[in-house]
Amino acid sequence: MSRSNGVMPIERIEQAIYLIRGQRVMLDNDLAEIYGVPTKRLKEQVRRNSDRFPRDFMFPLTLQEIMNLRSQFATSSSGWGGTRYLPMAFTEHGAIMLANVLNSPRAVRASIAVVRAFVRIRETLSLHKELAVKLNELERKIANHDENIRTLFEAIRQLMTPPEKPPRRIGFGVGERRARYRSLVRRR
Repeated sequence: MSRSNGVMPIERIEQAIYLIRGQRVMLDNDLAEIYGVPTKRLKEQVRRNSDRFPRDFMFPLTLQEIMNLRSQFATSSSGWGGTRYLPMAFTEHGAIMLANVLNSPRAVRASIAVVRAFVRIRETLSLHKELAVKLNELERKIANHDENIRTLFEAIRQLMTPPEKPPRRIGFGVGERRARYRSLVRRR
């Protein structure tokens, strides 16, 4: 699980990033594990430096959010695993600020890994969005293409159906009978 420098692999850190309230966040217990400190000490440092953690850096989870996370993990709902307080969620900026507050060599190394994990997730999501846009464009083109083919087939079917009336004659018509006209031409 750990590398030689004592920091978790980025893949493991990525698994600890959740989408809560429309923001990608990490929970306090996951960050404590990554930074190598007890969760109690992490929360203590946050309380001591509360001015460094505005609402867009860190926020407490509600009971409903905790239940939603628990159902995602498929863990039992009895007890909170020994915690007395609601877990805190830290945004990318909050996780970096937390590393500055903890101010240990491991926290500095781990904060670099945390930033890289957030960046990789952002790049992956960006790639998925680009693919989704291209897929939608292709779907629209195919839909238009199908409509154009249907229109072409309808035009061909119209050409294949016989007309309802006999076609009108084009040009001048001679009102005389043909035989009479031929007899006049021979006499000359």
